[in-house]
Amino acid sequence: MKEKLIIFLSLVACLLAGVLAGLLISKNSVVETSNTLPVPEVSEGERGLLGIDKNINEGTIDNYLNREDSVYRDMRMLKDPGNYEAIGGDSYLSGFVKGFEVVPYPYITEVKGLPKEVGKSYSGNTLFRETDDGKYEANYVESLSILEYLFPKDKNIFLMCGGGGYAGMTKKLLVSLGWNENKIYDVGGYWFYEGQNNIVIKRQVDKKDVYDFYKVNYHNIDFNSLTKVK
Repeated sequence: MKEKLIIFLSLVACLLAGVLAGLLISKNSVVETSNTLPVPEVSEGERGLLGIDKNINEGTIDNYLNREDSVYRDMRMLKDPGNYEAIGGDSYLSGFVKGFEVVPYPYITEVKGLPKEVGKSYSGNTLFRETDDGKYEANYVESLSILEYLFPKDKNIFLMCGGGGYAGMTKKLLVSLGWNENKIYDVGGYWFYEGQNNIVIKRQVDKKDVYDFYKVNYHNIDFNSLTKVK
């Protein structure tokens, strides 16, 4: 009889432990998803000139990944015509942070303000053109719809690129077109990322660089299928 009582009490204790563990997990999950983000705050110095955020950047982005209320966009091209090797970068998309999807900024609007050493970037078709007064006008009927799909207004938007420039330019464009600047974060440059979610694209085969672009969630824009604004 005593042995049966001990077994019964042990089973009860196990059940209570399981229930408590479930409650703790549930509570922690609520805290995780309800965490509020710091208001975007531009860094000081040269990084601030690019628009890179002071709190959420290459050094801290791992703490803000996998949020259901957010989207993650890397603004580089797979191969940029600009000579980014001249400033210590990579003209190819050599890697990215896990969870980021690639939307090339040069396809959105004309690239301006690059370092002299980089030279010229892509100069083909773009969704928007920048006017003399710093505003943006659509080149295609579908331009704004594409932008709203790729950068949902009801989500937090984390932007990244190679050194931080394209990300800052993207935020400037989105805010100019009506996006909430307090929901957009310029996370900075992949070239300076040392976190735990690095997806490597560049590798060497027989001493030659090879790029595994099949790993990239890439959003191409087919301009031939769009309707030009008259």
